[in-house]
Amino acid sequence: MFQQYFEVKDKHPDALLFYRMGDFYELFFEDAEAAAAALDITLTKRGQHGGEPIPMCGVPHHSAEGYLARLIRKGFRVAICEQTEDPAEAKKRGSKSVVRREVVRVVTPGTITEDALLDARSNNYLAALARTQDSFGIAWIDVSTGDFHTQPASAPGLGAALARIGPSELLFPDMLLEPESGFSALLQEWQGADVPQPASRFDSENGRRRLETLFEVSSLEGFGEFERAELAAAGALVDYLELTQISSMPRLLPPRRWQAGGLVEIDASTRRNLEILRTLGGEKRGSLLSVLDRTVTGAGGRLLAQRLSAPVTDVAEIGRRLDAVAHFREGERLRGEIRDTLKALPDVERALSRLALGRGGPRDLAAIRDGLAGTGPLRDQLARADAMASGLTGDAGGAPEEAKVIFEELGYHGPLTDKLDRALAPELPLLARDGGFIAPEFAPELDRLRTLRDESRRLIAGLQARYASETGVSALKIKHNNVLGYFIEVTAAHGEKLLGREDFIHRQTMANAVRFTTVELGELERDLSQAADKAVALEQALFQELVDAVLAEADAVALAAQALARLDVLTALAELAAERRYCRPEVDASRAFEIRAGRHPVVEALNPGEGGFVPNDCVLQDPERLWLITGPNMAGKSTFLRQNALIALMAQAGSFVPAESAHIGVVDRLFSRVGAADDLARGRSTFMVEMVETATILNQATDRSLVILDEIGRGTATFDGLSIAWATVEHLHEVSRARALFATHYHELTGLESKLSSLACHTMRIREWNDDVVFLHEVVSGAADRSYGIHVAKLAGLPPAVVARAEDVLERLEKGKVSSNAANLAEDLPLFQAVAPAPAAAAPAESAVEARLDEVRPDDLTPREALDLIYELRALKERRD
Repeated sequence: MFQQYFEVKDKHPDALLFYRMGDFYELFFEDAEAAAAALDITLTKRGQHGGEPIPMCGVPHHSAEGYLARLIRKGFRVAICEQTEDPAEAKKRGSKSVVRREVVRVVTPGTITEDALLDARSNNYLAALARTQDSFGIAWIDVSTGDFHTQPASAPGLGAALARIGPSELLFPDMLLEPESGFSALLQEWQGADVPQPASRFDSENGRRRLETLFEVSSLEGFGEFERAELAAAGALVDYLELTQISSMPRLLPPRRWQAGGLVEIDASTRRNLEILRTLGGEKRGSLLSVLDRTVTGAGGRLLAQRLSAPVTDVAEIGRRLDAVAHFREGERLRGEIRDTLKALPDVERALSRLALGRGGPRDLAAIRDGLAGTGPLRDQLARADAMASGLTGDAGGAPEEAKVIFEELGYHGPLTDKLDRALAPELPLLARDGGFIAPEFAPELDRLRTLRDESRRLIAGLQARYASETGVSALKIKHNNVLGYFIEVTAAHGEKLLGREDFIHRQTMANAVRFTTVELGELERDLSQAADKAVALEQALFQELVDAVLAEADAVALAAQALARLDVLTALAELAAERRYCRPEVDASRAFEIRAGRHPVVEALNPGEGGFVPNDCVLQDPERLWLITGPNMAGKSTFLRQNALIALMAQAGSFVPAESAHIGVVDRLFSRVGAADDLARGRSTFMVEMVETATILNQATDRSLVILDEIGRGTATFDGLSIAWATVEHLHEVSRARALFATHYHELTGLESKLSSLACHTMRIREWNDDVVFLHEVVSGAADRSYGIHVAKLAGLPPAVVARAEDVLERLEKGKVSSNAANLAEDLPLFQAVAPAPAAAAPAESAVEARLDEVRPDDLTPREALDLIYELRALKERRD
């Protein structure tokens, strides 16, 4: 057995080997030690190897998914080694022959399909990065849905593209790990998901042939014009799937090519700063997605996340999406009906993928049936919406284009759903091998075998009753196990009585029981075994027949599944717009950026406050395309910056936006530099990270980009920081010419307003009242004269002595009474301890009278006890005096 184990393990050295032995997956040696620690299960020993005990642990095969999920989340790969031979066949080769076992699948983070291992509302991408001379290509696949995409990329854009995809596994040629390649920093970002592969697997011609074979076409021209690097990346993905899936390939949709410039480029740091899908703490709650998501299906949730993560730049596509959202927003009743119908539908995409991979079960067939059955009511509802739109507008066109496309793509699936409905029983097992999932009357032969099987079982019970009556042994039982089959068992005391009967054949004597059989019982067992085995075999054949019927219409089923997801997203965004009072943005090819009464979608939703969110305008277009924003901390500068970036992102994702009106010229790249963070693992200080991110913005921003920058230069010495901020503002104005919001505490920068024609100064409005500061959270024209940092420090709880000292230092600096030289300032100011307030006097010790009063419960005192207490307290006072 271990010889076989070593042969299998040698082929998969980088994976934990789940070696099937009976009802368990066993792990040995280093695999066992690693798995036992990761799963917190018992590590035992079995036999010896090289004179040392062999570490071993195991998990039950019927509950393996839960263990797999934990291992995958911890970064392990798992090779599943199953018994691929009947033990009876193995015995024919000799009594000591080992049952043949083979790895049927390698489970990796990017290739999982099981519901228990996946987030229903998130895609799980396997990606590949390829390089051919000076060009790059990226391809990515979601095995659980069949989504397949490619994209050409430039070296500066690789980070943004990978951040958008967020792969669970990233394949790349191993030569990119070499220091001279210049990609070590990029790949370090994906440490833990990185899977280097031999460079030979990234051959473009080989990739072309693999794709043509996979999709059974003679040319890929029907799918688009792919660059060599894209073909190399896509071919590497297909190669990896063949290596890991082994016994079957997933059903993949034809590759969809993303054109360069077709999506808004958002780099990794901007995604983190804007908290699009997750917060800076890694949580979903508090992210943009969490407050916008009103979808009611898993597929709809995944599509909404995709759209927010990858807003488009195609004005026509954005317009189609917004037309559909507006259409469903107006039809409140129909929108509610559609959402109620969608809410009951299962995840057709993932069920179809599991069936195509051979990992599906009866419940996946039911998911296909129920999902397709829902398309009929949805078509009716869309048709009514179309008729209503035509009646209201007098326009023969009726519903918008996107709604009409969805209506067509939902399709008609009556024959398939009818067959599945007739075939499947009301209660379904998880796995086909468990049986019992074919409904009565669907297959007459199966009904006959089931009747025979069930009748035989009734006969077993009747036979037991007859034998008990004939022998006079009421405790006689007919039992079954895998070794003896059916047998008669009586206690040892009754065994002697049956041993004397010719019709009872002795089988086994045990300490407390004796076992027998009869010719009649043997014949009944044979009939029962044949009927049960034939019923199981026929039911498995019927299951495969149903799977084949589904896969024969896989293209139509997949198209309907995508239409369901799009319909869910559109109606969800319409629900959101109605609920939150969002407006339809105007998105065109101009360079306009005009937001009236804009609001931050997340802050408004999670922190409404007593007075609600304070809206603000933002107009970034000539003659004021660059705003310089000053004002105190906590006044709302960062919120204002982020809300405008998020409004642009939402608009180009096809959503209504939180504003009274919005006119946005298409943004090609979105950049954000907000907040402070270090990267100590890569030897980067907070200021270094700030400068790297700023450099990315200044090198890549164009006149169609939107840039938000907060506190550039604050991480270094005052004059250094001011100089950097000054030069950055000038570069954005003169070179990038981007639409930009630049928040700063360097009030000296406001002097640039007279030099830079498209720069306008704005500030956060505040009000001073009784030596206190009230933040109004309003953005107005002008510049702040102070930062009010000491006031914020006071709110944060700094000791009063420190606050007073800071105010004294600030007053002297502002009045210019001392030189700016720190040494001179220290000489001129009194010492900190001298100006610190005297410590408060210690509280007096508690008196005896007070201590006695603390013990008294007035309501419990009788009048006499109260009088005695008065005399006692008076005596205590006199004693103290």
